[in-house]
Parts: sequence; structure tokens; C-alpha cells
Amino acid sequence: MKSTPTVDWDAVIADPRFQTLHRKKQAFLTGLMIFSVAYYFALPIGAAYFQDFFRIRVWGVLNVGLLFALSQFVVAWLLAFVYERRASGEFDALAAEVAAAHLKSGV
Repeated sequence: MKSTPTVDWDAVIADPRFQTLHRKKQAFLTGLMIFSVAYYFALPIGAAYFQDFFRIRVWGVLNVGLLFALSQFVVAWLLAFVYERRASGEFDALAAEVAAAHLKSGV
């Protein structure tokens, strides 16, 4: 019969490695969130206050405003890619280290 693993969550939270992981991840995600919110709100603010700039035609019927709106999709995918790279390169390794140190076989 295989025993189920148990975890002492209080010990995990108190672990300095977990604290470091949480602090690094929180700082990184806060930066991404601030950038993404600012970029998102730049569109309606720009459309409201910089109409002449947003009307500039770039190519055919495409203008700066439409290209900026479409760029929101590209930026969202880029932010997801940046997070994935950072998570798989740094955060996952720290999390695995913490998990390995605190995972025990239960009764």
C-alpha cells in the first residue's frame, strides 16, 4: 500500500527559500501587471485625448489607433511568453527545491 505524501505547510511558509521564491515572483508579477494595465489604458486615453495622432494613416485603411489596438494582442502574448520563460527558468526550480525539502511520506 502506497502512503500519501503529507506536507507541513507552516514549515513551507517559514522556509527562507519559499520566502525568496514568493518575494521574487511577487515583484516580477507586480511589474508585469503595472506594465500591462498601463498599456491597456493607453488605448482609451490615447483615443480620447490624442485623436489626431490615432487618425494618422499608416497603410491603406490602417491607422495608428487600429494598429495600437491590435498591438494589445501581441503585447499580451509577449508578456505571457516572458512570464513562461522566467517561471520555467527560475521559479519552477526554486519551487521544486522547496517541495523536495518538505515532501514527506505520511502514514
